[in-house]
Amino acid sequence: MSDFDQMGIVVDWVDACRKGDLTTLLDLYADDAELECICSGSRRHRGRSEIEGYWSPRISAFSSAGFRLEEIHPAPDGVDLEYSVAGALRIRASFRFCPEGKIRSMLCEPARQTAQIGRAC
Repeated sequence: MSDFDQMGIVVDWVDACRKGDLTTLLDLYADDAELECICSGSRRHRGRSEIEGYWSPRISAFSSAGFRLEEIHPAPDGVDLEYSVAGALRIRASFRFCPEGKIRSMLCEPARQTAQIGRAC
């Protein structure tokens, strides 16, 4: 069991996305974190600069379109989250953490969609 609040870190992640706060979002990741997005083909981003390159064009679009938490629950090794963008595009994200309380890895993939589909993650 970790001595930090994994769910709280993910809620902070959601809040940073809602606000379009790239600096706060990046600070939640470990320096050597890995983000894998399989929403439109599998692509891995490693380290702060690659993760910044991934999030930089997305975060302002997500926050202005409307970023909403749909579901959040503990997983065996972290936290699983489902969120929506613009009330329609649903994305599932799985977070795993390092002992220091930072996001070690994140995997995002499409979740159950409404009729208005798009690829934005």
